[in-house]
Amino acid sequence: MEQVIVTLGERSYPITIAQGLFSSSEAFKPLQSGQQVMIVTNETLAPLYLEQVKSTLQSMGLRVNEVILPDGEQYKSLFVLNDIFSALLENNHGRDTTLIALGGGVIGDMTGFAAASYQRGTRFIQIPTTLLSQVDSSVGGKTGVNHPLGKNMIGAFYQPASVIIDLKCLNTLPAQELYAGLAEVIKYGVTLDGEFFSWLEDNIEKLLALDHQAMAYCIRRCCELKAFVVATDEYERSGMRSLLNLGHTFGHAIEAEMGYGIWLHGQAVAAGMVMAARASELIGTFSSQDTQRIINLLERAKLPVHGPAIMSPEDYLPHMMRDKKVSAGKLRLVLPKMIGEAELRSDISTDIILEAIRRCRE
Repeated sequence: MEQVIVTLGERSYPITIAQGLFSSSEAFKPLQSGQQVMIVTNETLAPLYLEQVKSTLQSMGLRVNEVILPDGEQYKSLFVLNDIFSALLENNHGRDTTLIALGGGVIGDMTGFAAASYQRGTRFIQIPTTLLSQVDSSVGGKTGVNHPLGKNMIGAFYQPASVIIDLKCLNTLPAQELYAGLAEVIKYGVTLDGEFFSWLEDNIEKLLALDHQAMAYCIRRCCELKAFVVATDEYERSGMRSLLNLGHTFGHAIEAEMGYGIWLHGQAVAAGMVMAARASELIGTFSSQDTQRIINLLERAKLPVHGPAIMSPEDYLPHMMRDKKVSAGKLRLVLPKMIGEAELRSDISTDIILEAIRRCRE
């Protein structure tokens, strides 16, 4: 069992990483006999993990209810969010209840937003079941839902009480979801840790094969990097936390234009990272050799390095201008400076952005 602490004063919390945590009462230590919990999961994961988690919690003397949501990014909406509130109210959950997010990024984001909103705030625990959510979305307190005009545009910063990562979940993860998670892993190497990027170049095949030792190190390192960034810039005010959005402004445009769920989030981010690298090349702050390293690693991870063929460069701009990083009407982009270092820029012309996208079309 390994543990990483997200240091936020009184709101600090542990990220626990191990195998077989769902049957371990130790992993659920903050919970006490007699308390109420509401497990939020989806119809795909419920048959795999719900009864095991529920049984462990009931053996601890907890009163357990569950709500099972439809599976898919397209259901990350205010309309479906209301199902969580209805379940809480129908089962008479008070402010002292604990919501448990059992699922990937969609379930985690929605459960966290429900916890932030229900009776103006209640405790929640993240149990991420996808690689993407284990290395990224479950840590840091970003919660929310999508709107047809933009991804994650409605939400709140709201930290979990703990994050429980059971590596066994990856054994049931569809291959495409594994690849999508590797996009966020690679992002950490590009933006924050050049040595980790080199490690990924040497070990990407082990990760694809779900080698236990390699995967445990990979997830722990990503969580360490995310924890450091969140502790430094929890509310994304200094610009440090924005660096974790490398590729996301382009990627969110792909997701919104194509329809949520058509491209997986990690797939869209992978293509977006290459677009960001191309933009850096065009302004002379990033080498073509480093862009090629990124492309090579993404391709080895079975991720796309081009945007959708049916999207023109001009199709991206309306979505990008609704990005949360837009300030005073100016688009701010996260761009790599070198492998292991990135910056937030607000002076990139539309012509450069369009040309970068153009160079990444299928």
